[in-house]
Amino acid sequence: MNFGILVFNEVEELDFVGPWEMLTMWSKFADGPTPCLIVSQSPGPVRCSKGLSINPHVSFADCPPLDHLLVPGGQGTRREVDNPVLVDFVAQQARHCQAVLSVCTGAFVLHAAGLLSGKKATTHWGSLERLRALGDVTVVEERYVQDGKVWSSAGVSAGIDLMLAFIASVGGEEAAGKVQFGAEYYPSSVRYGGFEKHAQAPAYLRGTREG
Repeated sequence: MNFGILVFNEVEELDFVGPWEMLTMWSKFADGPTPCLIVSQSPGPVRCSKGLSINPHVSFADCPPLDHLLVPGGQGTRREVDNPVLVDFVAQQARHCQAVLSVCTGAFVLHAAGLLSGKKATTHWGSLERLRALGDVTVVEERYVQDGKVWSSAGVSAGIDLMLAFIASVGGEEAAGKVQFGAEYYPSSVRYGGFEKHAQAPAYLRGTREG
């Protein structure tokens, strides 16, 4: 069972590193997918949003058919939605994927690939209105959303929640529990600075739910 995570220049680091940590813990300790691959359009280093440089495992040309594909976000997505090579790669892989996942503004890449039309989805709080403006996506202000084989999450750290929920769905509660415990991922309920009252705070942070 192949699991691929797409990267590109100016990808947001935690968008893919958080899910990668959960994914590879799943693979190592709870019979999760293998191989786990970092995929980019071309061979060679990819420079991320905050300056981290990474070396993907495979390029598009070398990438095997994937069973699962995750598309992270970051400023680079604003360019990549107009990159026909990358969008076509996502669309073609999605045809045989059991699940396609996005983190943050990776949702816009899924939309460009024709995967979000008529679906429920979410994205980073700063891009919720931009996602609504597409006109054919039902935007849900939650940490993560599943609609059929398409999963999406809110911004940055929310990709960890997305991956744990995905592991529970595919591998079972025990597998997800092993990963969560191994990663010691039990977020504090502390809120700093009162930003839950910010005008753009998503519904889940404000403590409200959309009816």
